[in-house]
Amino acid sequence: MTDILISEVGPRDGLQSISQIMATADKKAWIDGAVAAGVSEIEVGSFVPAKLLPQLADTAEITAYAATIPGLTVAVLVPNLKGAQAAIAAGAHKITLPLSCSETHSLANLRRTHDQVLAEAKAIGDLIATLPVERRPHFEGSLSTVFGCTLEGAIPDAQVARLAEALMAAGCDEVGLADTTGYADPSAVRAIVKLVRGVVGEAALTGIHLHNTRGLGLANVLAGLDAGLTTFDSSLGGLGGCPFAPGASGNIVTEDLVFMFEAMGLRTGIDLDALFAVRRLVAAALEGEPLYGFTPEAGLPLGFHPASARSQGVAA
Repeated sequence: MTDILISEVGPRDGLQSISQIMATADKKAWIDGAVAAGVSEIEVGSFVPAKLLPQLADTAEITAYAATIPGLTVAVLVPNLKGAQAAIAAGAHKITLPLSCSETHSLANLRRTHDQVLAEAKAIGDLIATLPVERRPHFEGSLSTVFGCTLEGAIPDAQVARLAEALMAAGCDEVGLADTTGYADPSAVRAIVKLVRGVVGEAALTGIHLHNTRGLGLANVLAGLDAGLTTFDSSLGGLGGCPFAPGASGNIVTEDLVFMFEAMGLRTGIDLDALFAVRRLVAAALEGEPLYGFTPEAGLPLGFHPASARSQGVAA
């Protein structure tokens, strides 16, 4: 049993943002290691053309492989109906369609206007509705640049609310919030969660994707937690950001996020020592690529007893 769901996005958001291309075998080993450490949801790739993101050209193979692992929720990002069709064929359990609240960013990222992305969302929702219930992936519409955009600046609340409502009307099961550009602060997180939940309801907003671009990543997580969110995205070693948003570096470090929650008495189900071993595996596979995080460098405090181990009666 867990209190918090940490969704590992490194194999997608992390790898798409670096120049190195990780070998398929190393990606599979990363996923295997993460699952062994207790990670229960992994965003394994993105169904975009290989010419745009060659780092993720093997997403179909990785998705099909990950879908064979018991207990793992396999998440993927899709830019359109074609991507969703490929994701469903590969066996993805969760698909996320990003809708940038900044139309300028949407055109740069997906080459689509708001109306065009919403039309894709409707087509995906209609497709999923035709599938047998047991084969339907969970469909999330992600409100990216929701806290502001490097290309447009601030996003009006009315626009955020309209797009959230439109995603649900198009057939999404839930909406997510994404601080694509690293503009969020704790006050803004609380305000946006309240705004969007006021439109879609509490059950349809449970997760958030935050960056640590300006050092506020964990502070913003705590604000999301206080606002009632229970799912948080992060990337092993802090790999990644968004290649289509200038200056948007810095995913939250999974290792630091797990440590914070476990130290607070909130169960993530993830074993930190096992996670550190996965970090070493990824570091070896991406030789020379910087990895971030304070906890892996400092180590665990003497006498540290993680919440997940305490709940199972296990001495740490």
